[in-house]
Amino acid sequence: MKKLLQVTDLKVTFKTLEAVRSVNFSMYEGEVLGIVGESGSGKSALAKALVKLHPSYYTQMSGQVLYQETDLMAMTERELQKVRGKEIGMIFQDPMTSLNPTATVQDQILEGYLRHFPHVNKAAAHAYALEMLHLVGIPEPELRMKQYPHMLSGGLRQRVMIAIALASKPKLLIADEPTTALDVTIQAQILDLLKKIQKETQTSILLITHDLSVVASFCDRVLVMYAGKIIEEAPVDKLFSHPEHPYTQGLLRAIPRLDLAKDQPLIPIIGTPPDLSHPLTGCSFCPRCPVAMNICTQESPPDFENKSACWRHDPRRAL
Repeated sequence: MKKLLQVTDLKVTFKTLEAVRSVNFSMYEGEVLGIVGESGSGKSALAKALVKLHPSYYTQMSGQVLYQETDLMAMTERELQKVRGKEIGMIFQDPMTSLNPTATVQDQILEGYLRHFPHVNKAAAHAYALEMLHLVGIPEPELRMKQYPHMLSGGLRQRVMIAIALASKPKLLIADEPTTALDVTIQAQILDLLKKIQKETQTSILLITHDLSVVASFCDRVLVMYAGKIIEEAPVDKLFSHPEHPYTQGLLRAIPRLDLAKDQPLIPIIGTPPDLSHPLTGCSFCPRCPVAMNICTQESPPDFENKSACWRHDPRRAL
C-alpha cells in the first residue's frame, strides 16, 4: 500500500503541559488505523495537531507531518485551509457543540464544499447536499436539510457530522471518538456506516477511541497511547491475541467478558496517569506497572523491534 501520512517526532505542548511527546507513526491509503488509550492520553490533542487546529497563542508544536510528501507543519494558515476538508476531513467528538446552532443542515454541509468547489451552481449544490444525506443514511433528507441541529437526535447529528466531513471528498478522515455519548444501537449503526463508506470510497480513516471493542471490529492496525506517547503498535488481530506492553495487557484485562464467572471482578489498572505538566523520568507507566524493573525508573524505553516501548523486550535481557 502507498503511504498517505508520515508523522515524525511530533510534540504538542499547552503552555507547560506536554500533551503529545515525540509521536511517530505512518498511515497508508485505504487503511483504518485506530488510536486507543485512557482519557487524557493525548489522542485528541494528536488528532488536532495533524492539521494544526490548536490555537497558536497557547500551543507549541514541533515535528513533521508529511501528507503525501508535503509537510503540513511547515504550511501557513492560508495553505492549510486548502487541505482541511478537501484532503483531510474530521469528525469531532460532540456533534452538539461542533455543529453551528444558527445554520441549517444544508448550509453546514455546503459551507466547506463550496469553499473548495466554488464554481458549483446553487441547484447542483443542493442536489449534492441531498446526496450526502442519502449517503449517511438520514431518513427524509429533504426535510432534514432545512432543520437545525437542536431539531435532530444524537444519532442524526452524528450522521450530519459525517456528511460534513465527507462532503469535500477527503482522502483521509479523522474520526475523534465518533460514537461517544451514543447508545449501543446507534453506535453500531454509525460504525457500520463508516465501514460501508470506507469500503465504497477507499477513504483512509484514523479512528480515535477508548473503546477496544470498537477497535476490534473496525480497525486494521492499532496504536496504543499512554501519557502522550505511542507505547505499542500492532495489527488488530495481534494486539488482541498477543499484547506486548503491560499497559495494553492491563487494558484488555479490564474489559468485561461473557465467558467469565459472574462473581469474578474486573481487574483494573491500579493508579492514575501521570501529570504531564511536570517532567517525567523513566517509563511513564512505571508507577502503575506490575512488572517494572530498576531501569524503568531511570530511562524512557525506545520502540523495540516488536513495536512495543517496554524494557522487558530489550534483547539484552536474554544475555
